[in-house]
Amino acid sequence: MHPAGGRAGPVILNRPRAAGLWAVLLAAAWLFAGPTLAQSRPQFPNLTGRVVDQAQLLSPAVEAELTTKLEALETESSDQLVVVTVPDLQGYEIEDYGYQLGRAWGIGQKENDNGALLIVAPNERKVRIEVGYGLEPILTDGLSALIIQNDILPAFRDGDYEKGIVAGVDAIDDQLRLDPAEAQARALKATEESEGPPPPGALILIIIFIFVAILFISVMSQGGRRGRRRGSSWIWTSGAGGGGGGSSWSGGGGFSGGGGSFGGGGASGGW
Repeated sequence: MHPAGGRAGPVILNRPRAAGLWAVLLAAAWLFAGPTLAQSRPQFPNLTGRVVDQAQLLSPAVEAELTTKLEALETESSDQLVVVTVPDLQGYEIEDYGYQLGRAWGIGQKENDNGALLIVAPNERKVRIEVGYGLEPILTDGLSALIIQNDILPAFRDGDYEKGIVAGVDAIDDQLRLDPAEAQARALKATEESEGPPPPGALILIIIFIFVAILFISVMSQGGRRGRRRGSSWIWTSGAGGGGGGSSWSGGGGFSGGGGSFGGGGASGGW
């Protein structure tokens, strides 16, 4: 009993009962969160070959032609390029879908990360070139964007998916077969063309930032004998970064990924 006029103290749960209650709450949370966690990654098609045409956009003849070309590319360069068409993206952005698909399939050799995918989602009217880490210097975001814009989308807008896919594969194949120095020079030029000069507003912001940085460094350098002036480095990048390695996936047909990894490099387009 509490003293007369006193206030009841805080309620303290018996430890065994408290532990049991927490266990029940955690089990309930897992029960409800389980389906959500299971759906946190798209349901990818099986890697049945170098061409996975789930959306049925290609004739058997064109699919066989592409398969032969992609097999020859890997034989001569070890680079793996896979074409995949999907009925839908399951609510994901094509960038997220492509990044996860490349890692799940492990396209490219593990030691080189030299894989790429050409992904077409006709229902969402989206296309993407997903590029593995090792190919990013020669199949840059800028060059990928130009291939989509100049080689793929014109045919897609006319409703000719086969023509656009074949043209895209040919353009990527041509780039990957170039001498590395020539390929990098071509990719750099394409990147400059696709990005163009920064807009006037961006230039103004850069100038203001540099002015403020110089002023700040000047003030700090006068704050004591230990103050030192340091140079600054400007790096302009495009594409998304990521970490981790890919896994090797084989869905039959005698073809499998080599464990290559992806970090979100590439480009997307719509029509």
